[in-house]
Amino acid sequence: MIEEKIKILKQKIIEFGLLVEEMIEKSIKGLVNKNEEYLKEVIERLEPIANNFEIEIDELCIEIIAQYEPKARNLRLVLMILKINNDLERVGDHAVNICESGLFLIKRPDVKPLIDIPKMAENSIKMIKDSINSFIEENVELARNVCKRDDIVDDLREQIVRELINYMIEDYTTIERALHLLRIAQNLERIADLSTNISEDVIFMIEGKVIKHHFEEQ
Repeated sequence: MIEEKIKILKQKIIEFGLLVEEMIEKSIKGLVNKNEEYLKEVIERLEPIANNFEIEIDELCIEIIAQYEPKARNLRLVLMILKINNDLERVGDHAVNICESGLFLIKRPDVKPLIDIPKMAENSIKMIKDSINSFIEENVELARNVCKRDDIVDDLREQIVRELINYMIEDYTTIERALHLLRIAQNLERIADLSTNISEDVIFMIEGKVIKHHFEEQ
């Protein structure tokens, strides 16, 4: 019976992951295409669904622990899902932050062509997807690959920061818009960080190795 409940739990986490992926995708599409409807949809329709997912998954985890008193592997799985659930909720919050800045930016002239931010988003979305898959499939290699890709997102953010600082120095009227772009880049970086956290926990769950803070040594 507990196996069936855990199966349901895993399916819920997959669905939650797909939802937050959609939130990030629409936040960036709304920004790039200046589509206010996409941005408002994330804030007004998708975020409440994400909040409901988090509550539902939390309650199911608590029910399993209280009813079945899982041991060893099953307990680790349930605790891991609790943590992933929290991380996915935070990813959803970051998508909402992107939309809020997007709503400000789409009504104003572009500071610069949006090239690196969509690249960051593409990488961050793939990292979230793969981190969830690494957990469901118990795939250590995929989890390690996600951790390695965090550097790609960090490098893109640093490039964006350098470029926007130059724009702000050359033209003070770009400062407010540039700060919103920096906020978007920061939120995408945090999404990638949360994906890395999930993947590090997957590696710990499967191998018993703590790699947080020193992945490069592995």
